[in-house]
Formats: sequence, C-alpha cells, structure tokens
Amino acid sequence: MYALIYDEFDPAEREKKVISLHKTRETADRALKKRQRTLGRRVWECHTRIVWVRDPVHKGDRITPDVFDTWAPGEKIPQGDRVWA
Repeated sequence: MYALIYDEFDPAEREKKVISLHKTRETADRALKKRQRTLGRRVWECHTRIVWVRDPVHKGDRITPDVFDTWAPGEKIPQGDRVWA
C-alpha cells in the first residue's frame, strides 16, 4: 500500500503523519499533485512524499521509517531517464 506522508526532512523527527492511503503509486502521485494545487506550492514546499507502507496503517496515523520504504518490493526505480529493475 502506498501512502502520502508529511515529512519535513528533520532527522530529529522520526514520526511521520499519514495524509492518505492509495493502492497504486499512480493514484498516490495524482493525490500528491492535487495537494500541490490545493496548497499552491511546489512538491518540495508541500513537505509531502509518497512511500510504500509494509504494515497496515490508517489516515492520521504516525509511522516511523521502520514501517515504510521509498519504493515497493520489486518496483522499478527510475534513475535519470532510465528505469532500473
């Protein structure tokens, strides 16, 4: 499951708030773009990112890095103009 999390990239703050949950990275990406439009900010100004969550969570939960990864298992990771398996 993918989640949008609120992340100010502060190493001292390990807990991240779950903003929304999504079945696919594509729907999470659409939600992130909608959040950008709503806030009138660029993606890095929204302090929001998409992560893959391993354990069941709910909107509003606080999660730590041991529960999520940037990419889902087996997901192709883009690097520059290429996608690596």
